[in-house]
Amino acid sequence: MSVLPPVRRDRIIPDLPSCFTKEAALHTKDIFNPKVKRACQDDRTGTVGFCKDTFDKNYKATIGVDFEMERFEVLGVPFSLQLWDTAGQERFKCIASTYYRGAQAIIIVFDVNDIASLDHVKQWLRDALKENDPTSVLLFLVGTKKDLSSAAQYNLIEKDAVKVAKEIRAEYWTLSSLTGENVKEFFFRVASLTFEANVLAELEKTGPRKIGDVVRINNNDKNPFKNAKKSKSNCCQ
Repeated sequence: MSVLPPVRRDRIIPDLPSCFTKEAALHTKDIFNPKVKRACQDDRTGTVGFCKDTFDKNYKATIGVDFEMERFEVLGVPFSLQLWDTAGQERFKCIASTYYRGAQAIIIVFDVNDIASLDHVKQWLRDALKENDPTSVLLFLVGTKKDLSSAAQYNLIEKDAVKVAKEIRAEYWTLSSLTGENVKEFFFRVASLTFEANVLAELEKTGPRKIGDVVRINNNDKNPFKNAKKSKSNCCQ
């Protein structure tokens, strides 16, 4: 078990952050699913987050790509977002593809000053979806280096980017690592949607018995197993 440091105040997410542009918003809702809110209020998020002060000792980080873990607090529940940054060069494709498997969110990044990088988006997406279920993964198309682009130049490429985002059913964002424009808002959005998807999947997995429910035995029944049929072991027949 590992006790993690407290989440910084600037990582607390009380509401679902809005998308950068409504025109390319895959998730048009602006509030969390009511089921997710109730589960968080009742402390029934199951294995999602670190709300039980648990640490997965079987987790192994693999050398070969950049890896970061960012900690947030979503609806009062501590939540860690694992970020795997794969190399974009063509020669690293065979290595990068092994890290796509089991992803809950796919973020495809291109340079808003380089139209050729936008042309490669669909190919990168096809590679990523070979390892994932297209119906269960969150997609984001992100344009970077906006600070290097003039307003007129950016407006031109934004039209093409929004078009591509709609075609691949991804949310479109643009940001600048240098100025910090939209960086915090984007990762809040990714963390929030990923958290919500995790909690909903956990609730679905539990079936009729809700997370955190306690199975109670009637006190009047001295032997709760007396009416159960005894099953014979196959090896003794």
